[in-house]
Amino acid sequence: MSTGTGLEKGTQEPSVEVTEDDLEALIGDRALGRDDHLNAPGFVIRPDDVQDVLSDLKEEAGFDHLSCLTAQQYTDRYESIYHLKKYADPTQEVSIVVPTSIDDPVSQTAEPVFRTADWHEREAFDLVGIDYEGHPDPRRILLPETWQGHPLSKDYDQEKPQIVTLSEHANPIKPDHHDTESDTMFLNIGPHHPATHGVLHVETVLDGETVVDVDPDIGYLHRCEEQMCQSGTYRHQIMPYPDRWDYVSAGLLNEWSYARAAEDLADIEVPEYAQIVRTMGAELCRIASHMLALGTFALDVYGDFTAVFQYAFRDREVVQDILEDLTGQRLMFNYFRLGGVAWDLPEPREEFFEKARDFLDELPAKVSEYNDLITSNEIFQLRCVDTGILEPEVAKQYGCTGPVARGSGIDYDLRRDDPYGYYEHLDWNVVTEDGCDNYSRVLVRMQEVEESAKIIEQCLDLLEDWPEDEREVQANVPRTLKPDADTEVYRAVEGAKGELGIYIRSDGTDKPGRFKIRSPCFHNLSALEEMVQDEYIPDLIASLGSLDIVLGEVDR
Repeated sequence: MSTGTGLEKGTQEPSVEVTEDDLEALIGDRALGRDDHLNAPGFVIRPDDVQDVLSDLKEEAGFDHLSCLTAQQYTDRYESIYHLKKYADPTQEVSIVVPTSIDDPVSQTAEPVFRTADWHEREAFDLVGIDYEGHPDPRRILLPETWQGHPLSKDYDQEKPQIVTLSEHANPIKPDHHDTESDTMFLNIGPHHPATHGVLHVETVLDGETVVDVDPDIGYLHRCEEQMCQSGTYRHQIMPYPDRWDYVSAGLLNEWSYARAAEDLADIEVPEYAQIVRTMGAELCRIASHMLALGTFALDVYGDFTAVFQYAFRDREVVQDILEDLTGQRLMFNYFRLGGVAWDLPEPREEFFEKARDFLDELPAKVSEYNDLITSNEIFQLRCVDTGILEPEVAKQYGCTGPVARGSGIDYDLRRDDPYGYYEHLDWNVVTEDGCDNYSRVLVRMQEVEESAKIIEQCLDLLEDWPEDEREVQANVPRTLKPDADTEVYRAVEGAKGELGIYIRSDGTDKPGRFKIRSPCFHNLSALEEMVQDEYIPDLIASLGSLDIVLGEVDR
């Protein structure tokens, strides 16, 4: 295991600083203009230069992380924005803006440069209507193939009924077909099965008992979260929505992703005391999320419901009790506010501190118990060691982050590498494992529970000693926020499952002109095909479980 403290990088190779002058020289006359965002320099390029520019930025400047692709429509053009970072230093960012005409919204695909662009561009086509020339699989990804129109385009008619839901003239219940020329079998896994972690449909091709191809089919839970956020006001109406993306445990982490982006957009400074409260609450959510991942994964790989699954839920419930005391809710917290948090710790404070410390005191024995039950279990090891292999460079190609990336030895954690909240002032470690398999991803999550406990304990110490007259929980934020028109920002936090980012473009009103959610589950799930090649169906189930996806965040 390699680790890095909260203040220093671990084993990650140092990144060479690339200045704006360097970027201008590298892109050269391929840049049509500048379109700076609050977090990154932006360069406007022609639609037919996408691969050349992105390839140069990746190979020559080290921007190896396509963090997000945002597509949107203006009155006079369509636009794709490729948000690039470095795994070695995510504070170095650049945005590549690709405009296309309204009449012919066609842009060159980025898929040959960044494999993760596959799903991103399919989503951009599906929802906005931009075609990506040369894309290897230009199908819709969320809506049925026969859907008419693109829901986030300006000319979309929301009142128009959608009549055709299946392929024209296709029989949805046709019998199985045997092809004498083929030795493969097509198998549908999901969408309504516990092992698919929700409404995920995995189209699987088998050669005998070996998996030769999988195609994750998402979209069964799509709830238009981006469009709903675009319809809400910054100050009051958007914050309740993030809880519902990863709706099982990570509510405060989700809320922080929106808060960080909106606070940068509106230049809001969060009080130090509120930052500590946020950090403590976020790490409680991280523990709850990892407990859920651990229990459901044990259920997936060796059917242990009575012990590990219920033990994990037992400990998760204690965390939920603490969060309920803090926020008033158990799942849909709505506790963060732009500029801070809704209120201070519950009274009497001594009881809250005692309850939280009791949980932390009992945690080491519980973690030891999990190691006895799980990581040293022979069946568990047979199912997880050397299965679901995801090599580091492949993980980077798919934009994987969080425990999935750190289980492949990628030393990347935004809490340390792009500091926010109070993390940079605390003592903790970034956990990595280099096994690249299902087993390593479990080990990372279990060790991260211990690191989160260290963070929470330090926060409790600070909050307990904080002078009563300096407990400022919110900044002075205007009742109505109207950032300057065409101000753009992309900001991310380290969610329980990886990099959870938000892109916002202001149109000068009190509501976003564009609101884009960068989901870690979306990226991590897209790598499933690479992880299960030449393995068996049970290995596929284990690999899927090791990704710890929540479909509400995949489909958004």
